[in-house]
Amino acid sequence: MAAYRPISRRRLLQSGAGAAALTLASPAILRAQSDKIRFGHLTPRTGFLGPLGEYAAMASRLAVDEINAAGGVMGREIELLQEDSVNPQTASTKAERMIERDGVACIVGEISSSSGLTIGQVAQRTGTLFVNTGCNSDALRGSDCKKFMFHIEAQNSMYVKSIGQFYTREGLVEGKRWFSMTADYAFGHDLLKVAKRFMTANGGTFAGDELVPTDATDFSAYMLQIRAAEPDLVILNLAGQQTTNFFKQYAEFGLDYPLGGFGFDMALAWAAGKGNFVGSWPSVWHHRVETDGSRAFVKAFTDAYGKPPENQAWGDYNAVKIIAQSMEELGTTDSAAIVEHFESEASFDVLKTREGYFRKRDHQFMNEMYGITALPPDQIENQWDIFTSSDPVPGTGESLELIAATEEENTCTFPS
Repeated sequence: MAAYRPISRRRLLQSGAGAAALTLASPAILRAQSDKIRFGHLTPRTGFLGPLGEYAAMASRLAVDEINAAGGVMGREIELLQEDSVNPQTASTKAERMIERDGVACIVGEISSSSGLTIGQVAQRTGTLFVNTGCNSDALRGSDCKKFMFHIEAQNSMYVKSIGQFYTREGLVEGKRWFSMTADYAFGHDLLKVAKRFMTANGGTFAGDELVPTDATDFSAYMLQIRAAEPDLVILNLAGQQTTNFFKQYAEFGLDYPLGGFGFDMALAWAAGKGNFVGSWPSVWHHRVETDGSRAFVKAFTDAYGKPPENQAWGDYNAVKIIAQSMEELGTTDSAAIVEHFESEASFDVLKTREGYFRKRDHQFMNEMYGITALPPDQIENQWDIFTSSDPVPGTGESLELIAATEEENTCTFPS
């Protein structure tokens, strides 16, 4: 990884505390510049991914507010343009409009892998930086990778390999039978492919393997299939509000087979209600991470919105901060210059115990992850702290590469 020397304002851009320290100076600085730097933010605000998109929108606004309070970027204020991406076609249209009509310097966001692909295509065609904050598909880092698209969100392989270590230790893989339920769209198809690769390599089999339409709300038929299959582990690879609905119905049916999965968002567990969230899951970040940066972020978000941030909020908040920091340090908003900077594998503080970096060969952000396990109902003290967490994965001294897809597993060739 390339050596990296931060400049003095780096920590100010990374923390709300630093932003507050420069608040008194910022109005004069910002008035000296008549032009603002526009950031485009696209994410689903409606539909089955809407609850996650709301966290993304709140976090990106918080990041921009903190940066502007600290004096902006190169003395210029950031203006955040936010839109509901809704679906892939709409995401593409709005990305193109933001770039060509509104003159955004970059685009941040998205959750749907299908929409992420179409935004990436627009970004590549126009030479505009796009940092994906919520799309998990390995294909976006592989067969569909783009020179101007980067990924702070973990890829499916990282989710599978990180929590897969836990399942292996608990004896839930080798010689075991899983019942899998997977969202029937790009994210789910890609995740299922990666999960099957993991199972094949570790001696497990599938007792059931069901693709679930994204508009499904009643899981009664699937519950009956699970009961008949008597699996060793139920693997839930659903998306958005589907996950919340499944948690509630799983409890209602009284099923007690171990439950887990390879894709997870804490907001969906919170929405399920006390006692309905069960099992062990992977997480790219959570609000109980014990670092100074995480505690400051959680406090700032909670003060602003009356509830703690979750993992989707972490991605959008840090993506905005990383781009702003890079523009400040490079002295430019030029996308090509930022792409080159990211590809140097410069390190960035993302509120964890060690810094992370964008991997040059596929633009995946390499950083720690966590395994979380639901608490029993009698140990839950409030509506937010409903789980325990593992130590960071990979462990201290281990390479961050351990949980990511290898080049052989997922090959990226950037378009010229």
